[in-house]
Amino acid sequence: QVQLVESGGGLVQAGGSLRLSCTASGSIFSISAINVMGWYRQAPGKQRELVATISVGGTTNQADAVKGRFTISRGNVKNTVYLQMNSLKPEDTAVYYCNAETLRRDPYWGKGTLVTVSS
Repeated sequence: QVQLVESGGGLVQAGGSLRLSCTASGSIFSISAINVMGWYRQAPGKQRELVATISVGGTTNQADAVKGRFTISRGNVKNTVYLQMNSLKPEDTAVYYCNAETLRRDPYWGKGTLVTVSS
């Protein structure tokens, strides 16, 4: 089992920046099995959508809506991932969820952190 805890959400004005963090915990075996970590978001009344992912090897994938504004990165330890969000827009308002996927494609989710961007 893997537990994911997000932090860093909050209220920011349009054009501002926030940095989200996610830390995975669990057994050494579980952590070592993580292949991809990433961020998804869900705005009110909308489906959850991909924001960005990063693999163990460092390969990243980002949604078109955030390219050039958001950057995903991993910490020095395998179980931490960050999302640097710049030039935030009101349409970025959502609950942001951390996700981890193992080599067997078992998905794990955090409880989410709310990001609110005011106009």
